[in-house]
Amino acid sequence: MMKYFFSLLALVFLLVSCEEDVVFNSPSVQGRLENSFWRAIDAEAVLQPNGGLVITAKARLQTLTLQVPSRNVGTYVLGQNLSRKATFLFEYDESELYYATGITTEEEYEGDGEIKITEFDAANGTVSGSFRFNAINTMNNPLGGEILNFNQGVFYKVPVIGNEED
Repeated sequence: MMKYFFSLLALVFLLVSCEEDVVFNSPSVQGRLENSFWRAIDAEAVLQPNGGLVITAKARLQTLTLQVPSRNVGTYVLGQNLSRKATFLFEYDESELYYATGITTEEEYEGDGEIKITEFDAANGTVSGSFRFNAINTMNNPLGGEILNFNQGVFYKVPVIGNEED
């Protein structure tokens, strides 16, 4: 009987001592940058006076920018004009690598991808969606490759600053 009591007591302590540390990652911007996991440490979205939306996400020495002409839910194809654009900036000691989709200096469209807005929550001031893109090394900096690939990108409940009346 005593053995049963200690076994039961040990089981109770085991169950009570188990706890689950749940960490919510909201807001969040993350994805796969050149096949490596990338996550922003800070993100915000700015609603432009013309109705466009610019999402900026930063990690150490890196800045991701996603730009669409509207806050409306939908899919925005990249590489066709400058109102739908993705950029990625690497800042090093005295050098920068800048990648972008859009128009090159020869007025040609380059890069591709898409930005999907799945939710614009005006009441709570947040935006959520996904993205993927192939951007061009616009400065032809030899420290980086010609094309930067970012896929499986997600932005979730990123706070929106500004409003249509601004």
